[in-house]
Amino acid sequence: MALTPRLDLRQTQSLVMTPQLQQAIKLLALSNLEIETFVGEALESNPLLEMGEVRREAGEDAPQRPDEHDSAPDMGGTEALDVSDRALDPEAAPGDGGDWGRAASAGALSGDELPDLENRSSDGPTLAEHLSDQVGAASYSQAEALIALRIIGELDEAGYLHTDLGRIAQELGASEEDVEDALLLVQSLDPTGVGARSLAECLTLQAKEADRYDPCMAALIENLDRLAAGDVARLKRICGVDDEDFADMLAELRSYDPKPGCRYGGGREAAIVPDVLLNPKGEGWDIRLNEASLPRLVVNREYYLELKAGARDKASTAWLNEQLGEADWLIRALDQRQRTILKTAAEIVKRQEGFFRQGVTAMRPLTLREVAEEIEMHESTVSRVTSNKYLACPRGTFELKYFFSSGVAAADGEGASSEAIKARIKALCDGEDPKKVLSDQKLADTLNEEGFDLARRTVAKYREAIGIGSSAQRRRQKKLKNL
Repeated sequence: MALTPRLDLRQTQSLVMTPQLQQAIKLLALSNLEIETFVGEALESNPLLEMGEVRREAGEDAPQRPDEHDSAPDMGGTEALDVSDRALDPEAAPGDGGDWGRAASAGALSGDELPDLENRSSDGPTLAEHLSDQVGAASYSQAEALIALRIIGELDEAGYLHTDLGRIAQELGASEEDVEDALLLVQSLDPTGVGARSLAECLTLQAKEADRYDPCMAALIENLDRLAAGDVARLKRICGVDDEDFADMLAELRSYDPKPGCRYGGGREAAIVPDVLLNPKGEGWDIRLNEASLPRLVVNREYYLELKAGARDKASTAWLNEQLGEADWLIRALDQRQRTILKTAAEIVKRQEGFFRQGVTAMRPLTLREVAEEIEMHESTVSRVTSNKYLACPRGTFELKYFFSSGVAAADGEGASSEAIKARIKALCDGEDPKKVLSDQKLADTLNEEGFDLARRTVAKYREAIGIGSSAQRRRQKKLKNL
């Protein structure tokens, strides 16, 4: 059989990630603040796009209709979902948002114990800025000030110096004596305790500032390891004090700040702006996007017609049509994004209704797959929607990912979220008798009696995850606390 070249025509199908599809996936994963940046870039590159204003009529929540030159649904109008599929007792949730946020059931964490928006950002000066201003305002020699500024740059967020002074001296070409003098300068700045190289040195600086650094206090600070171990009897002998003096020294030591640098921000952090707002509404919930952080895009049709009338060649007309198509697609993509976020948030609220009514102890285990199947979307889509998105409710501001957690079997058959179990373990440890500290096995037995199927090693894992020490450590801490 002879080998000869020939042409064949075949028709096949394949999945292709078009540039528009890739951009739509990217938009889905962006937060509202990131969307603002993206929209700003789009406004600069596309002359047909412009910002619109969200207008409301008095007493109405629905947005006003777009102008006549709007070519597609805008992305900043108020979209709300009224989630009231589950009829609950109206008396179980007071109408006032502030009262409802504090109406946690027995054993549940109150809203004040949960992270809120104000605690997530800091607008004050950083520690380095605060210290540098003090160095610049004082009349020190230029060399000493430069070395002090270098030391300030080496401090961690708590105010400690972990860099060797010899290395700083070598890099700056200065003597170690000059560096030590500059360190003393830094340690004299406010807040007292910054520039320390250890916890003992930090407490020593604060004790000297308070004029309480006597030989007894010095001995106590030098034996912090024994204090952590709760060896009170030996510490009294080392310090040469009685019970009353030791209690007074311990109270003084507790008044000091072991991390003085944390009073100031470690850096400029962007405030967390919630993407979804949740409020109780009758027997259900009112869920809406935070339109304060959502720009409203519209297409100026009048400007498009004006430019089209002035186009003199095919290239200009093609470019103008391309810009119009991109603008229309972007507005539709942003509109689809907000609808997907609302649909996902509504399903999360339905699944975790116990959390919003009672607190973290009522959370249920939830997976991305369960939400994806309910809203008929792919699991990866739900994952992108819940990334970097925050929901604000009367209990605080939470990332949407927070509501997804593993769980264990419970007596009611529905299972319990790991977050609910952690909250219950914390409540048991906080309320335990200092003379009868609960062991991990006792905690497991108590939780099993409450309907949670937990092994001792699982309780230990959850206890360590929330930063609670072992029974021996808690016994020593409670003993010192009661002195």
